[in-house]
Amino acid sequence: MKIKSIVLILVAAFFTCTLPAQKNNSKIAITGTVVDKNENPVVNAMIMVDGVKTSAVTDSRGAFKIKVKSDAVKIGIISLLNGLIEESIDGRTEINFKFSSSSPSQQPDQVDSPGDQGVNTGYNYVKKKDTTSPMDKIDGTDSKYASYRTVSEMITRETSGVKYTQSGYIIQDSKNFFGSVPALLIVDGVPVDSFEGIVPSSVESITVLKGSSAGIYGTRAYGGAIVLKTKTQISR
Repeated sequence: MKIKSIVLILVAAFFTCTLPAQKNNSKIAITGTVVDKNENPVVNAMIMVDGVKTSAVTDSRGAFKIKVKSDAVKIGIISLLNGLIEESIDGRTEINFKFSSSSPSQQPDQVDSPGDQGVNTGYNYVKKKDTTSPMDKIDGTDSKYASYRTVSEMITRETSGVKYTQSGYIIQDSKNFFGSVPALLIVDGVPVDSFEGIVPSSVESITVLKGSSAGIYGTRAYGGAIVLKTKTQISR
């Protein structure tokens, strides 16, 4: 009888310990739609949860469905043409998004005032203070970069969280199940395998896109992106 009582106590203690853990690991399904400023569906937009990119995207109707942990705080949408928009989850299971406008662009004759330094994301030009995602900018026209011998020196020494390895440029130690994930490299709007052959003196600007800011390039930029613009575009 005593043995039976001890067994019942142990079983009760086991369920008491496991239930909170199961609760913390539970997930909720969130559905919604994404439209642009003209109420048109935004197709193939990437879904993010708490700043982390997921494999979920919107379908041909702009609709999405994703399961998130019960303690998730924010859900975001990244669109190639519309940019990034986020909403607090706050226990909701249906969240609809509408982009208020297209990504802002800068006119050629517009001049940035101090503190309004522009950032070339590859698809548009926005003021750095208006961006919500981490990124670093190198102004290649600054004479202080003249002493560098290679582009890799400029990037690794003048930006934070970037290292150059045999695999490529690794931003913020980005990894997946197979190891380190190198950044996507863009030169004058064209994806390239390396920056080899480009001398620092020919660089107009370099923008290092980290985390969610690289989402405009889709899954190719899982490890971030480095966008290089030359003073006179290199012919290929």
